[in-house]
Amino acid sequence: MADEWQEAFDHAITVANKAGELIRTALQNEIKITTKSSSVDLVTQTDQRVEKIIISSVKEKFPEHCLIGEESVAAGQPCVFTDNPTWIIDPVDGTTNFVHGFPFVAVSIGFAVNKQLEFGVVYSCLEDKMYTGRKGKGAFCNGEKLQVSDVTDINKSMIISEHGCDRDKEKVTKIFSTMKKILCIPVHGLRGSGTAATNMCLVASGAVEAFFEIGIHCWDIAAGAVIVTEAGGVLLDVDGGPFDLMSRRMVSANNRAIADRIIKEIDVFTVERDDAPRQKK
Repeated sequence: MADEWQEAFDHAITVANKAGELIRTALQNEIKITTKSSSVDLVTQTDQRVEKIIISSVKEKFPEHCLIGEESVAAGQPCVFTDNPTWIIDPVDGTTNFVHGFPFVAVSIGFAVNKQLEFGVVYSCLEDKMYTGRKGKGAFCNGEKLQVSDVTDINKSMIISEHGCDRDKEKVTKIFSTMKKILCIPVHGLRGSGTAATNMCLVASGAVEAFFEIGIHCWDIAAGAVIVTEAGGVLLDVDGGPFDLMSRRMVSANNRAIADRIIKEIDVFTVERDDAPRQKK
């Protein structure tokens, strides 16, 4: 029986490799920066160029498929998630890292059908690590099978998170209050790579036990969500309910026990859903 989505999966890996090459080349040249929602929400010409390359390649090969891209949404396109085959793309996950030369930058490509994630590709291009996951077929890094850690004791865990680019004082206070509470459970440590896609791959590889964040977007986590679950991990909402790709809030962990313990400490705040209707300007 033919594998319905194998061609799309193979194409995602090919285009992620090409995007990674472009990103590495761009790091050698001048990086021109603009901003999106605030002075700390950065976008570079490389973000825009990489997304155009990925989208044009997908449209040429799979013209009937839908696309959700970070820079396209930032430019005003609606974030519409339907049952159609949909590519969910973050061309440069870790733009601030890229701008500063901090060595964690990823190309993230997720693919969903009937609103169910089928595969994910995350290329950590400065490390040259290609993470992949396919529903029911496992998760891998450079061809080596991934497995989450077997730690069940929260006191022996390493947790990863981010503070995001929203500088609203009330939200920032809640973010750091949560980090403080989790650190003082206590856990072995609290880290952040600056890229959600990479953080999820670190959960999948067993390097950390959990990643949580409020304020992320679907393009940050779609690919990583497949990789985590296929490596044996779990995905939940920050209130303990089912994971919702469009909600902009998530806990990914090696097991439910670690996830539930993290959830107890999270100070939740409200963020607008990715698929919320946009106000006309």
